[in-house]
Amino acid sequence: MVRQLVSMMICVLACVAPASVHFASAQTVRPQMEQGIAAIPPTPEIAQGLFDLQDAPVITRDEAAVPGWSVSQGGRVVGHIASTWEIARSVGYSGRPLDVMVAIGPQGRIVGARLMQHNEPILTLGLTDQDIARFVDGFAGIDLTNPDGAGDGPDMPDIISRATVSTGVIRDSILRTARTLAIGRGLLPGGGIDRISFEAKDWPTLIAENAISHSVVTLDTARAALSGAKVPVPAGDAPFIEVWVALADPPTIGRNILGQQQYTRAVGALGPGDVVLFVASRGLYSHRGTDWRKTGVFDRIVLVQGDRRVPITDAGYVRVDKLATAGAPETKERSLFTIPPDGFDPTRPFTIPPDGFDPTRPFTLELTATRPDSAGNDLSFVIDVPYALPETHLVPPPPEAAPLWQLTWQDKRFAVISVAAMQIILTLILLFQESVVRRPKLWRAIRLGFLTTTLVWLGWILNGQLSVVQVVAFVHSLLNGFRWETFLIEPVIFTLWAGVGLGLLFWGRGVFCGWLCPFGALQELSNVIAQRLGVPQIKVPHALHERLWIIKYTLFVAILALSFYSMTQALILAEAEPFKTAISMQMMRAWPFVAFVLVLLTAGLFIERFYCRYLCPLGAALAIPAKLKIFDWLHRRPQCGRECRLCETKCTVGAIDPLGRINPNECVLCLRCQVVMNDAATCPVLKRRQRATPAVGGSSA
Repeated sequence: MVRQLVSMMICVLACVAPASVHFASAQTVRPQMEQGIAAIPPTPEIAQGLFDLQDAPVITRDEAAVPGWSVSQGGRVVGHIASTWEIARSVGYSGRPLDVMVAIGPQGRIVGARLMQHNEPILTLGLTDQDIARFVDGFAGIDLTNPDGAGDGPDMPDIISRATVSTGVIRDSILRTARTLAIGRGLLPGGGIDRISFEAKDWPTLIAENAISHSVVTLDTARAALSGAKVPVPAGDAPFIEVWVALADPPTIGRNILGQQQYTRAVGALGPGDVVLFVASRGLYSHRGTDWRKTGVFDRIVLVQGDRRVPITDAGYVRVDKLATAGAPETKERSLFTIPPDGFDPTRPFTIPPDGFDPTRPFTLELTATRPDSAGNDLSFVIDVPYALPETHLVPPPPEAAPLWQLTWQDKRFAVISVAAMQIILTLILLFQESVVRRPKLWRAIRLGFLTTTLVWLGWILNGQLSVVQVVAFVHSLLNGFRWETFLIEPVIFTLWAGVGLGLLFWGRGVFCGWLCPFGALQELSNVIAQRLGVPQIKVPHALHERLWIIKYTLFVAILALSFYSMTQALILAEAEPFKTAISMQMMRAWPFVAFVLVLLTAGLFIERFYCRYLCPLGAALAIPAKLKIFDWLHRRPQCGRECRLCETKCTVGAIDPLGRINPNECVLCLRCQVVMNDAATCPVLKRRQRATPAVGGSSA
């Protein structure tokens, strides 16, 4: 029967929600993706549309540090494409991969974007694929050098209010992917050498900051390494060779070492992409030698970067006569070497070719010392001088757009404070409940006032209605890679869930269901009005009442299980929640949804909290972890359920069984039973005690 009921509900909701979750036409291009699956390349038709080309272009895969595709037409590269899933590992609110193809042009601007794959619950709010596509299209023209400013391009597209989380994830992943791709392809500066900034510094300071690397080999060390040489190395602690190495391009390094005039001459003669290597040494051995005069190659030194060995030639070699910086040591030889990047492309000024020397990455100056033995063979050993240009001498990349969750928290800080204040007030009510429940009028005023605030302010104004969809999204996020940013985009919901999570530990599900659920408040307030108007209340027999609980737990399990098979079908089934219609959209929805809500509210006029009792999958989801609650704050007497069953009849949700026990899975913490227990005019046990007191006093007299 339950299975038939669930199947019938799916069919009904699928019929009344034709605009619910379905995939964009791009789903035929990209199948369902999971963790570890490589991105499928864009088709020529997609690239043609993104770059607004007349003919289909040629697409080439770029296997670089930043993976993507180059788009060419007529032998000319017109731009680049990357996948947000491949670069940013973008995961949507559903916990499933979310992929957008992002295209950038040679000027470092986003030229277009195409939504390729999503499993988001946004479409259950009346949105269509076209709404999301228009949002994604709005990023065309965004200037990546100033994404948060107006610039001379279009403004950032506005987040869709009913899909804040999902469109926020799309926004951040598009901007992060485009920026990473632009820097990786050399279209934006990112980590290049700072050739402008200057700060006067002495030699010891440059050494301390690792702007100059230093290595020394003593005579004794060299003598041991070259033992057997025809002319032995003398013994002693004096340096066999002491070497200093630095990249002289940053003015703070080169200008301090060489002085203004010599630095200007050195960097002024550089070609595109060239860098200047400074090497100084002293001791018995020379870093230059003499063979370079014949061969044009300094055979004693070579640069090593990864698997690449870069020879140093006399092209651009300059001998330095003296050092200008204060505190510089006495040196024997001082040299400047020009290191060109192989295959430099002037149209990409911020990048180094894959096979070229990259001065921004660590490298090693490898110096080989040799001496012949008595047989005429060369004995040698290698001296390594590692070097890495400090980050302070690199050009910072352009500013990255602030994450949406940070902007949202700033914009909604008053709303967050108000929600936190509601939770603090509720905590005080529950902590000091003994003082409240002894005053029935005070309790009723607090109860009705808080529920009214929950419905109007938290629900209708702040849209702070939790949903089983969020529970499903959280479960999938834990399984597929949890990211705080995804949930921080909705500050009100995040703050509410944080308080509810703590409340589950201390009091159980009633913290939310009984006080902070806007739809629950709507049901209870409408029932209060109904009772004052004389609407008869239906008492559900406990045996039937218990069996009807099965519906909501089955519904929750069905939604969660179905989400692993098809998020689309799970979200359709989640429409069994009336929250979106009654609270989020305030009845501004298709008539079948409104009719469904009205039926539930009408039933709630006769059976208080009818939906909460038997149908709410969110309440079922919260009841499961609520079993871990630490404290039992609700008091009972030994007479409860044996001599008196008044609280059972007064409980508005039927959470007290005939034996007087409170079922924490069903209790909404309304505190009504505590009021009854402490009211001497209502509780039979207290009435008997009052009647017995005078008799005892009389016998004493």
